[in-house]
Amino acid sequence: MARDPVKQFLQMMAVERNASKRTLEAYGQDLSDLAAFAGNDLLALGEADLARFFEHLDALGLTGATLQRKRSAIRQFFRFCVGESFMLTDPSRKIPAAKKAQVLPKIISREEVEALISAAELKGPHHAIRLKCLIEIAYASGMRVSEIVSLPLDAVMKDPAYLIIKGKGGVERLVPLNPSARVAIKDYLGVRELFVAKGDKGNSFLFASRGGDGYLTRRRVGQLLDEAALNAGIDPARVSPHVLRHAFATHLLEGGADLRVVQTLLGHADISTTQIYTHVAGERLREVVETHHPLALKKRSVRAE
Repeated sequence: MARDPVKQFLQMMAVERNASKRTLEAYGQDLSDLAAFAGNDLLALGEADLARFFEHLDALGLTGATLQRKRSAIRQFFRFCVGESFMLTDPSRKIPAAKKAQVLPKIISREEVEALISAAELKGPHHAIRLKCLIEIAYASGMRVSEIVSLPLDAVMKDPAYLIIKGKGGVERLVPLNPSARVAIKDYLGVRELFVAKGDKGNSFLFASRGGDGYLTRRRVGQLLDEAALNAGIDPARVSPHVLRHAFATHLLEGGADLRVVQTLLGHADISTTQIYTHVAGERLREVVETHHPLALKKRSVRAE
């Protein structure tokens, strides 16, 4: 019998599935919560114990995403234990997965993206150039903010039309750079050295910073976008790096892009994750038709009379 099955499970997740540090910490806490509730020996738990725990979770009022993660952590743990012969049967096998509520992603319009870029230019000269470059790259590529801030300088030195990005799970994908983003990168490269700390000549990040990490943090990117949103007359609560990623996907679908292409560009392992954008794009298209189609306008005119 394993001395510490949780530790072995987390090691497997890190090595074989390339789970992030945050995921490992969350899964570790989820299993610790189960042990505290149902008993410290997880390998001795049965179906009734887990059923009581999941009833307890459902009563806590946790978000759907949190419940989904906790169920996933526990089910994966017990499957691992059976696979490693720590247990004969899986007590979690009859526990249904939590129903994940469909939350439509927040997006901003093309006009609002342009307003953000224009607002970036209100900052000091070299800061304006950097912020414009950040927004252009995010909107042109659909990259996650973690992928953007960790971009190596070498990736853009030859003015590429595409970048090779290593996303979740270490999976590589190509992401596009439109002409506007490429011009913004060229402009930024002319001032990048102003953001590099003295003595840090070997800094290898595109978005270098004088901070301890050597690159712009995700939090700082969010703060810069908040400032740009305020200057653009947009509620900062509607703007974030992830909202730009959502806008990239939605606007592509509105323009007629194939769902599989958008899935590849976003780096989604499952197309069902990408399909949520079809609902957003569909709602937007319906709104456009109802607002601008001659028959819709005629009906509104008749009702007004």
